[in-house]
Amino acid sequence: MRIGELSERTGTSVRSLRYYEKKGLIFGERLDNDYRDFGETQVERVRAVQFYLGLGLSTENIAGIINCNGRDASLEKDPETNEECEGLLILYEEKLSEIDEQMGSLSEARSRLKERIALFQEHRDGTRSGASR
Repeated sequence: MRIGELSERTGTSVRSLRYYEKKGLIFGERLDNDYRDFGETQVERVRAVQFYLGLGLSTENIAGIINCNGRDASLEKDPETNEECEGLLILYEEKLSEIDEQMGSLSEARSRLKERIALFQEHRDGTRSGASR
C-alpha cells in the first residue's frame, strides 16, 4: 500500500509516517517508480509506534523496542529469551515508575484543588446568605 493508504488506515499523518520511516520505525519498499510500498505489517508497527509515543517514549526507545530481531517485543511470548531486548523490562519498569509518580502528583494537585474549591464555595455561600439578611 502507498503512504496515503497507510495514513488513512492508521489515522496518522503522511508527515508523521515519513518521520517514522526516517527514524527506522517503519519500512517501505522502494518500487521502480520511486513510490514506497508498505506491507500489511506496517499498519501494526504504526499502531505500536503510536502506543509507545503515547506513553512518552522517545523515538530512539521505540526503535529499540520494535526492532528487537525485527519484531515488536511487546508481542513476544518470552522477551527474556531475546538477548537484544534485555533492557526492555528495565525501560518498561522505569516508565511505569515515572507514570506512578505523575499519578501521585496529579492526585495531590486534585485534592488541593478540591479543597480550594470547597473554601471558595463556602465563602461564596456565606456571602450570599449574609447579603440576604
